Amino acid sequence: MNFISPSKGSLSLIEVVKDMLDYISEDLDRSYKIIVGSDSHSNCQGTCFVSAIIIHRQGKGARYYYDKFIDRKMNSLRQRIFYEASLSLALADQLSVCLKDHGREDMKVEIHLDAGVKGETKELIKELTGMIIASGFAAKIKPDACAASKVADKYTK
Repeated sequence: MNFISPSKGSLSLIEVVKDMLDYISEDLDRSYKIIVGSDSHSNCQGTCFVSAIIIHRQGKGARYYYDKFIDRKMNSLRQRIFYEASLSLALADQLSVCLKDHGREDMKVEIHLDAGVKGETKELIKELTGMIIASGFAAKIKPDACAASKVADKYTK
């Protein structure tokens, strides 16, 4: 995976982790959340998937990184939403391993899902959150899922 940082450009996952840890070291008095989320948008070329990583300095801003790729067109909303969740889950797992490798196994990753109690995705919430929680991660849905609904969504179009 190759991530894009709006301020740093193209980064590998290891470089993303190093940048996040540098960001944390700038203000050790703050609390931080690491969030992963994915979103997608179908167009004539296929389906554009974006996965985002956010390091949120609670009460004082954030940095984010995203990966974007085009896959085959997926007409089924259920298939797309579950694929988004699986992308986020795989990324959260890789990120957790990298954090552990850098001595930061204390930093937990939260996964934001592109599903909410309003709209067509409400029927999928129980299955999606169950999949994420059973894998050892915290799960958030809309409207509390900014990584999926704000950051990743921004780059799918």
